[in-house]
Amino acid sequence: MKINKFPWMDKREVLVKSESETDPKYGCDPEKRSIPDLLDYGIVNIDKPSGPSSHEVSSFVKKILKVEKSGHSGTLDPKVTGVLPVAIGRGTRIVQSLLTAGKEYVCLMTIHEDKDEEKIRAAMQSFVGEIDQLPPVRSAVKRQMRRRTIYYIEIIDIKGRDVLFRVGCQAGTYIRKLCTDIGQKLGMGAHMAELRRTMAGPFDESTICTLQDLTDAHHYYESEGKEDKLRKLVQTVERGAGHLKKVWIHDSTVSSICHGAYLNLPGISKLESRIDKGERIAVLTLKGELVMAAISQMTSEEAMKKDKGLFAKPDQVFMQPGAYPKIKAKE
Repeated sequence: MKINKFPWMDKREVLVKSESETDPKYGCDPEKRSIPDLLDYGIVNIDKPSGPSSHEVSSFVKKILKVEKSGHSGTLDPKVTGVLPVAIGRGTRIVQSLLTAGKEYVCLMTIHEDKDEEKIRAAMQSFVGEIDQLPPVRSAVKRQMRRRTIYYIEIIDIKGRDVLFRVGCQAGTYIRKLCTDIGQKLGMGAHMAELRRTMAGPFDESTICTLQDLTDAHHYYESEGKEDKLRKLVQTVERGAGHLKKVWIHDSTVSSICHGAYLNLPGISKLESRIDKGERIAVLTLKGELVMAAISQMTSEEAMKKDKGLFAKPDQVFMQPGAYPKIKAKE
């Protein structure tokens, strides 16, 4: 049983601030959206093949589904395979929330000299926690020392000089550089021989699909009207916020938020525990629809103790105005 996990996977309690019911006349359960709505506001978890760039894969998805926009979350080098969430239509803005989510990889590392297995294990485990990492010479960011967190390293197998391991890390961690640094720790060289991403935030290999799978599913939908295959592959945009702590708001609050208002405490129906001040959170309707990503201005504990005050400032508003009417809150 796999016990390695990211901090956001810890179970959180749902705290009820103010009981409320949602009107079935407005909005929609995200899982019950029509295919056209999903194609305008969804995410596909692509199994990126070796060869094309992440941008090219995103472009392939756009052409296959015949949508106007697509955007991927977290660039993978051309030779790297695995989990690549591609958002489509209006859902493309969710990638901003996914970019900062933790990532998991399975890596094949080759060390350059023979070394005792126990020393290899000890050296690799020393990298769990906060590390200083200098990005590679060829990288998309400024080459300066950065602090990154390695949540776990699990060695799957060691055969001679080849080490197969799984690593969970903070976004922006370079696994190629991690291998080089492990080699230095061992007092010899080491390099990344092969890499596959197995998780990007809430997306893992359990929902992955190939570009061919997507092509076939869209063909059956377009030519025969069969939705089942495509519905399995195109996920709701709310899945892209699965790693964020959540707040649910009253129906009467939705319209003002859609027009850019701040979220004050009276608008909250319930919220998850352990929300910290300054944290990026997901604000949802009581049906589970993503209204906005916001930055919290107080903790969950403070919110439960107070009746008034600013709880969160908008960062990205996703829901379009008019989905819920202006409703005067009951006294």
